[in-house]
Amino acid sequence: MARYIGVDLHRNQFTVCLIAENGREYLSEYRLDELPRFVSKLRPTDEVAVEVTGNTRLFYDAVAPRVAKVVVVNPSQFKLIRQSVKKTDAHDARTLAFYLSKAMLPEVRMKDKLHAQLASLTQTRDTLVKQRTALKNKVNNILSAHGINLRKEALGSDSGLEEVLGLNFDPIVQTELRVIVGQIRALNQSIAELEKTIKAEGPKLPGHENLRSIKGIGDLGATILLSAIGDIRDFAHPGKLAAYFGIVPRVRNSNEVERSGRITKRGTKLGRTTLVQCALIAMRYSSYLAKFYHRIQARRGTGKAIIALAKKFLGVIYHTLKNNWIFADFPNFVLAKAS
Repeated sequence: MARYIGVDLHRNQFTVCLIAENGREYLSEYRLDELPRFVSKLRPTDEVAVEVTGNTRLFYDAVAPRVAKVVVVNPSQFKLIRQSVKKTDAHDARTLAFYLSKAMLPEVRMKDKLHAQLASLTQTRDTLVKQRTALKNKVNNILSAHGINLRKEALGSDSGLEEVLGLNFDPIVQTELRVIVGQIRALNQSIAELEKTIKAEGPKLPGHENLRSIKGIGDLGATILLSAIGDIRDFAHPGKLAAYFGIVPRVRNSNEVERSGRITKRGTKLGRTTLVQCALIAMRYSSYLAKFYHRIQARRGTGKAIIALAKKFLGVIYHTLKNNWIFADFPNFVLAKAS
């Protein structure tokens, strides 16, 4: 029989509740550096549940090879823990173990190491790009307050940044601009370094060549989408993948009334944004996608048409990865000959 083990994991320690075959509960605490000792006590038939934290990957990689199953739980979905009145480590571990024994935990997919690392890398790049945009907007606001309006792309080059530093302002404004421009230049270097690594490592993901053959998906887009998707075999059909990307509507049923609301927006925001951007580009080359988009737009408006297009395009991505397709001519949906 399986033993069910709930783990409340923290940065330096973790609390364990074990429900034995006879139903008895055993509580114990470990320091994180005692993880090998905890692993040594596990059995191949054990099932373990742990919440998502910053070091869940470390815990998962150590435990997963030694047990029958590891369930990683998103606490924001498992409201019983998040909204619990009695909030202690022991109580959380006990709750995880109990609901694991009933197979009632909302499970988070754990991707392999490369997918997880590239997902983190692309998210870091996205964060830095947004910081850079905010700083550029700050520069434009300062200049605009002094009656100077730059071209939108002027701050995208080093010469444009140098031009800003050469403008004649009072010392306080010059100091502010000098600091901001220095930060923008540092972010440019950091983003370039990340993009170099993404370009080198992205093609190692299974399916990268397949997605690159789709007109509208570039190197960066393919890496972001694949790092978000992980193993395509985890999804039984395109609808499951759409739900994972959060582009399906919320549905509420009550008695005989059914209402569909806005999309759920679950999953990675970066993956969803990249999907929409790639879909809009692909539409320029595919008359099939363009006709679909304009038909929905005429009936339901631009916003819903964009989401519908993204979902349709995600279906193309799903079948491309599932069937290992590579396109010789995507706009005409012509597959490359098998090598």
